[in-house]
Amino acid sequence: MPDDVVTMDKIVSLCKRRGIIFPASEIYGGIANTYDYGHYGVLLKRNVVDAWWQAMIGDRDDIVALDSAIIQHPRTWEASGHLAGFTDPLVDCRTCGQRFRADHLDAEHDVRCPRKPSVLPGQGPDCNLTEAREFNLMFETTIGPVQEAGSTVYLRPETAQGIFLDFKTVLGFARRKPPFGIAQVGKSFRNEITPGNFIFRTLEFEQMEMEYFVPPDDAHRWYLHWLEARMDWYERLGIRGDHLRLRAHEQDELSHYSSATSDVEYLYPIGWQELEGIANRGNFDLTQHAQHSGEKLEYFDQQSGERYVPHVIEPAAGVGRATLALLCDAYDEDQIGGEARTVLKLHPQMAPVKVAVLPLVRKDAQPELAHEVRNLLRRRMQTEYDEGGSIGRRYRRQDEIGTPWCVTIDHQSLEDRTVTVRDRDTLTQDRVAIDELPDVLAGKLEAPWISPKLLVED
Repeated sequence: MPDDVVTMDKIVSLCKRRGIIFPASEIYGGIANTYDYGHYGVLLKRNVVDAWWQAMIGDRDDIVALDSAIIQHPRTWEASGHLAGFTDPLVDCRTCGQRFRADHLDAEHDVRCPRKPSVLPGQGPDCNLTEAREFNLMFETTIGPVQEAGSTVYLRPETAQGIFLDFKTVLGFARRKPPFGIAQVGKSFRNEITPGNFIFRTLEFEQMEMEYFVPPDDAHRWYLHWLEARMDWYERLGIRGDHLRLRAHEQDELSHYSSATSDVEYLYPIGWQELEGIANRGNFDLTQHAQHSGEKLEYFDQQSGERYVPHVIEPAAGVGRATLALLCDAYDEDQIGGEARTVLKLHPQMAPVKVAVLPLVRKDAQPELAHEVRNLLRRRMQTEYDEGGSIGRRYRRQDEIGTPWCVTIDHQSLEDRTVTVRDRDTLTQDRVAIDELPDVLAGKLEAPWISPKLLVED
């Protein structure tokens, strides 16, 4: 278990207090495990997605982007196996009305009886569980003017299948040949029986998936390549390496089509949990869709005259889980002058706001100069202006959302056009000329960074 001060309750409380993430539909009592992202949550999540796109198509020439439809042809899910096999065993308690996954009724999953939390469901004196039955995880809906005459369709449970359906089309216009990838970010939906642990498992979630199509004989080599690349990506986000691990699936965990799968796991407050899966999917998906559609989904090498169905390496990550890992890894508590402080020590490039501009007082032309400084900086980085409350309270607010630098305008600023730059982690304060401020902060933003938590541990 993690050994620092963070707990899931503290993360949930901070996110609600600062409007980062909070329950959806709350005025109506909410819906279990659906969440809205507030202003700072949107900015943080966007930084995660932007970093993923940069790694996939900004830093490489062999991957192209796609945004496929959420609702696909129903036969998609027949071919992929989701319609028949995408199920969990479900049991109901006739006494309390709660539902549970039949394969999670053990101490390892820590599912508890609502009426007697000291025991597992089924072990309480009043428990009365039904027989297990299969529960399909896909959300079903209809298209058409009326439900009775409409066609049954499904909200996609993963973004990957849209990529496989578009493989032939993308191959035709992208001017790529294996090895090459197709990447996309988008919403997926799963009717989970027991969602939980804040945004770790939700009914709707955003995925960052890439399907990397390779010659069959090169599949294992590229699988190893993506294991290393994806681990490195999380460390570049600022997540501590000793809180990350790569866990290979045992033989009995593998999907029937997978020859190898590994999870990037993070040490959340709830223990080691999956951040991302990297799978060698073989040619299962393209072969299945070719058989069900009648279309050839293969690659023809004009130089060698060889035809083959590419094998696929799939790194599949969750935006919400990466965001939650960043929040947990950055959360810290310390004291300043005897006063407790909660702070998010985020990598500056991941922080929702890079710099806050704060006039010391709301008079003597300080707000006017502060607005000038804010306008100068906002062209270069995400900037926030705040003049409400004492300067100490404003520092605390910015610390809690992870803002790495605060720029304070004071009486001296009016005399010599210099400002104080306060560092979130070291608490040092330096005087900087206003004209030099954008370049100084931009340099800090691009400088190498290591988690202050690692420095403390050393």
